[in-house]
Amino acid sequence: MASRLRNGMLGAITAVAVALSPLAFTGTAAAHGGQHGGHGGHGGHGKPGGPGGHGPKDPVTKEVAKLVKAVSGKNVKKHLREFQAIADANDGTRVSGTRGFDASRDYVAGKLRRAGDKVTIQPFEFVFDGYITPPVLQRTSGTPKTYTYGFFSDYVAMGDSPAGSVSGTVQAVDLTLPPGPENSSTSGCEPEDFAGFTPGNIALMQRGTCDFRVKADNAAAAGAIGAIVFNEGQEGRTEVDLNPVLGGPGVTIPTFFTRFSVGEELAAAGTAVTMNWDPIVETRTTYNVIAQSKKGDPNKVVMLGAHLDGVQEGPGINDNGSGSAGVLEVALQAAKLKPRNQLRFAFWGAEEFGLLGSEHYVASLSEEERAKIKLYLNFDMIGSPNYTFGIYDGDGDAFGTAGPPGSDKIEEDFEKFFTGRRLPFTASAFTGRSDYGPFIEAGIPAGGLFTGAEERKTEEEAAIFGGTAGLPLDPCYHSACDTITNINDFALDVNSDAIATLTGTYAFDIGDIGATRPAPASAARSAGKHTHQPAGSAS
Repeated sequence: MASRLRNGMLGAITAVAVALSPLAFTGTAAAHGGQHGGHGGHGGHGKPGGPGGHGPKDPVTKEVAKLVKAVSGKNVKKHLREFQAIADANDGTRVSGTRGFDASRDYVAGKLRRAGDKVTIQPFEFVFDGYITPPVLQRTSGTPKTYTYGFFSDYVAMGDSPAGSVSGTVQAVDLTLPPGPENSSTSGCEPEDFAGFTPGNIALMQRGTCDFRVKADNAAAAGAIGAIVFNEGQEGRTEVDLNPVLGGPGVTIPTFFTRFSVGEELAAAGTAVTMNWDPIVETRTTYNVIAQSKKGDPNKVVMLGAHLDGVQEGPGINDNGSGSAGVLEVALQAAKLKPRNQLRFAFWGAEEFGLLGSEHYVASLSEEERAKIKLYLNFDMIGSPNYTFGIYDGDGDAFGTAGPPGSDKIEEDFEKFFTGRRLPFTASAFTGRSDYGPFIEAGIPAGGLFTGAEERKTEEEAAIFGGTAGLPLDPCYHSACDTITNINDFALDVNSDAIATLTGTYAFDIGDIGATRPAPASAARSAGKHTHQPAGSAS
């Protein structure tokens, strides 16, 4: 999931009891956009009639049921173990522009080719903004302690921090400990705060009042060789911020941001630390993997996607190995279908650098090729350990931002799946934060599933979905601990079934989804012909 701040990702919850059988897919969900039912165990693979409303003896229904049964959580988890092994063999990461991502690309492409899909590897250049050697913040005095890098961990380097490897004594600068009841710290905001500062020390400052840039510049002017700013300490100001920035180049000393508890520890008199920040910004090449069925009407494309890359800090198993593994397993099993509509599966590169892979792909298509894509389904983080079952708010009734016409029907079809399983669900906002963004900007109906990232679970959500209130939906979001142990198997299995259900249904019938989009003027009309693919190697 791209590291753009998410605003109000989960909708208000309305608990509505339902007494529908697992086959009840033909009616509208009892309370569109809200929560349904209570949290219960997975009752196994049902025989869904499919969102399109086919009866239980309809041949299409049987095909969908077979697909859902074939897509097991066990097999999806096998792909995640492969992604973990790839990360373990490649510096612990699968970030775009590295060997770890390239190995992930090869794994996915190889599986799809062997299943019989036509596979295209689409290269593109991007600006890699990361680090060469791993960051270090280590307490070297007293009992040594190494702090963990990453969001929901101990610290991060501030955006625009220069490189530097320094060791020295920590000197507190006008701290307020314990913190006051209000956000009132002025630590490091005035040159006078550094009266008596010893040049060659590392300045420890508290968040508050002025920009981080002001604090870092004042510290450097006082002779500090490094700067550490820690969160202020009041409720909501204890953890590592997402993307703390210095506001542009020009700061002269390495500058870190830490959680409040780390700042408290470092404030003890006589503490010494080592800091290392070794950033790199350079142009690299990464790839999208695009696979499509060899059968089905090429003028009616049903497209699914998930970003294959993670962040540099960890293996990226939930974000987004989970979505990639779910889509991959559905693609492998769907290769056995004889779809009426062409199926296309995308595994995006460089999502974590700003949706670059999906943006490149959509931009590379002609208007005629875009018109062939009747809908796009996106799956980004489907196994969060403290999950909710989030469905993108296609009709906008929960968040006020709807997708293109047809997105409402996709949302409704996902709701029918969860209602049929007697499982609760909630709305997730169409914020443009994941790879559906370029598709909805192009007017393509979209939808998808999301189990949560840095948002904290509410008491009401915990009562409905289980899990722990007050903790993030994914406590290892964008961190080193996003490993194979950072997956809720139940959520992964259920969401994989949901992907399979809608894929199987839309493979045969998309109803009026995409009906308002123009048909390609000169496209071949016979099913089974391949659509044009962007430049790349295809097999």
